[in-house]
Amino acid sequence: MPDTPLIVLFVKAPIEGQVKSRLASVLGQDIALDLYRNFVLDILASVENSGIPCTVCYHPPEHSETVKNWLGAHRRYMPQEGNDLGERMELALRRSFSEGASRVVLIGSDLPDLPPELLKEAFVSLLDNGAVIGPARDGGYYLIGFRSDAFLPAVFRGVEWSTDTVFAQTMAIFERKGRQVHALPPWQDVDTIDDLKDLRERNRGPACNAFRTMTYLHTIDTDLFPSEVRDANV
Repeated sequence: MPDTPLIVLFVKAPIEGQVKSRLASVLGQDIALDLYRNFVLDILASVENSGIPCTVCYHPPEHSETVKNWLGAHRRYMPQEGNDLGERMELALRRSFSEGASRVVLIGSDLPDLPPELLKEAFVSLLDNGAVIGPARDGGYYLIGFRSDAFLPAVFRGVEWSTDTVFAQTMAIFERKGRQVHALPPWQDVDTIDDLKDLRERNRGPACNAFRTMTYLHTIDTDLFPSEVRDANV
């Protein structure tokens, strides 16, 4: 069987009021939507720089045309299916394996400065490990992946999603099942104003992994920002 790596990128349709709610509560829905659009374009750039094929897995399923018009018809798309995040991730991985992928890594879209090197490390680790996971600094994880012969659906079941114990719960399942998993360095997704400030701090230098997001932040009237973000956006 040929080795066929695949990145599955989870995105939401760019609909005002349905993305980045915590940022929208402070910055307004229009700015939150623009930020989200740039987040996705930046993570797609990292994916493309990694050289690994990608499927964009979108939600809600009925907004396929909205997503394709936004990101381009040349990409491979797949709707998210399932009743909660865990089920949607499990089904996306199942479908990817059933269609011939041998190593699959799933990532979210709130990672505008995720380096392509981390994506490459994830896939290399799957040559010797059945699974890989990237812990997020908020207690969740930003990446999870499997080799096809070591897929473990149990890690997506019975987890309290959107809590600060998601990573710990997931690792406990791996341990109970006796599975070997490679842990990547921690990274920080961007959900809150503090996360946005940290993103800006991390990308002050010339080696910026979030070019579109940083460019957008510099175009915004800083009076729209609360003081803690305004101080960081200089």
